[in-house]
Amino acid sequence: MKTLGFIPLRKNSKGIPGKNRRKMVGKPLFTWVLGEALLSNLDEVYVYTDDDVILEFIEKEYHYTTKIKVLKRSKESATDTATTESAMLEFAQQINYNFDVFCLLQATSPFTKAEDINKCLKQLQQGKDAALTVVNTHRFTWNANGTPANYNPKKRPRRQDFEGLLIENGAVYTCTKTTLINHKNRLGGNIGLVRMPEDTLYEIDSETDWTIVESLLIERQKREKIAKKITHLVLDVDGVFTDGTITYTSEGEHTKNFDMRDGMGIEILREFGVEVMIMTSEQSKLVAKRMQKLKIAQVFLGVKDKHTLLQQLAKTQEFSLNNVAYVGDDVNDMANICSVGWSLTPGNAMPEIKALADVVLTKKSGAGAIREACQFIKNYNKRF
Repeated sequence: MKTLGFIPLRKNSKGIPGKNRRKMVGKPLFTWVLGEALLSNLDEVYVYTDDDVILEFIEKEYHYTTKIKVLKRSKESATDTATTESAMLEFAQQINYNFDVFCLLQATSPFTKAEDINKCLKQLQQGKDAALTVVNTHRFTWNANGTPANYNPKKRPRRQDFEGLLIENGAVYTCTKTTLINHKNRLGGNIGLVRMPEDTLYEIDSETDWTIVESLLIERQKREKIAKKITHLVLDVDGVFTDGTITYTSEGEHTKNFDMRDGMGIEILREFGVEVMIMTSEQSKLVAKRMQKLKIAQVFLGVKDKHTLLQQLAKTQEFSLNNVAYVGDDVNDMANICSVGWSLTPGNAMPEIKALADVVLTKKSGAGAIREACQFIKNYNKRF
C-alpha cells in the first residue's frame, strides 16, 4: 500500500507576506511539517507549490533522500479563491492517482509530529475511509442568538468534569484513494479522529499569531529534550570555528582563520569516543579542506535546514538527539539549539541564540570556543 504525503504551498500570502518561506525558530515555516513527514511512515512526500524559490530550495536541500519530491503547482490552483481540494485533485491527476493513501499536511501547522501522521495512517489501516487531527478544547461556546451551545450556565462544570468539544486543528488529513475519487474531498465515508495537544489549535494568520506559535514551539522543543551522555558533537563553522569573517578576492573566497587549539580539542574528544560532525550552510572548499585535515568524516556543506538533516541522521545512524551536543551561533542554528541534549554557543554569538543555549562559552568564536566546548563535554561525560 503506497502512502503519499502532500504539502500545498502558495507563493502569495495576504496576512503575512512570504509566510511559508519565513523563518520559524530559525528555519522556513514549511520545513517543520516537511521534516516530520520525512520521519513518518509515509512512502513519498510531495511539496506542491507555485513558488520557484521553494522549488529550488527543496531540490538543493533534500538531496540526501529520495522520499521528498517537489512539483509545480498551476496558477489556477494557487489563487486566493482556489480551494485546497482543487489543488489536491489537480495534483492527483498529474501523478495519475499513483497512491493508495493520500495524506494532506498543512505547512501552517508546525506542531505536527511524525507520530500524529502515523496515527492517522493507522486509522486507515484499521478500516477507516479517512481520518483527521482534532483538539479537545474545554471552552464554553455560544450561539449568535445569545444562547449557550455546549453547556448549562446554571450548572457550569469544572474543567476536569467537562468533556469539551473536538475541533479540527487543520494539521493532518488522510483518506484512501477511493474516498478522494468518490467524494472529491479530503474527508468522506467512515472517518477516524486523532487527538493532538490543545496548543496545536493556533493558526498563523497575523504577526501576533506568529509570535505566539514561535514561542510555544521553542518551549515544546526545550521541554522534550533530555540531557544524556554525549556521543555526538555537531559543529557549525562560520561564527564557531571562525570569527565569522571571510576574506574575498576578485576570484571569490580567499581565506578563513581557524584556531589550532580547537583542532586539538576535537582530537582529544574523539579519543573518548565522541563522534564529531560538521553542519554548515556554506559551500566552502576551504572548510572542506580544513575538515579533511582534522579527519572529520561527516561533513555536511550547504545545509539550510540543519534541524531536519540532524533528525534524519539520528534516525538512520540510530542515535538520539538527547545524546547530541550542538555548537551554533546564529538563527539558522536555533532549532537544533532548542532540540538537542546540550546546546552551547560562543561568547560572541547572536543574543537570541545566547538566550536559548544551555551553555554560553566564555571564549569567542575562532578563539578557543570549540576547545572550551570539548573540555565541557569531556568533564560532563565523566558522570556516565
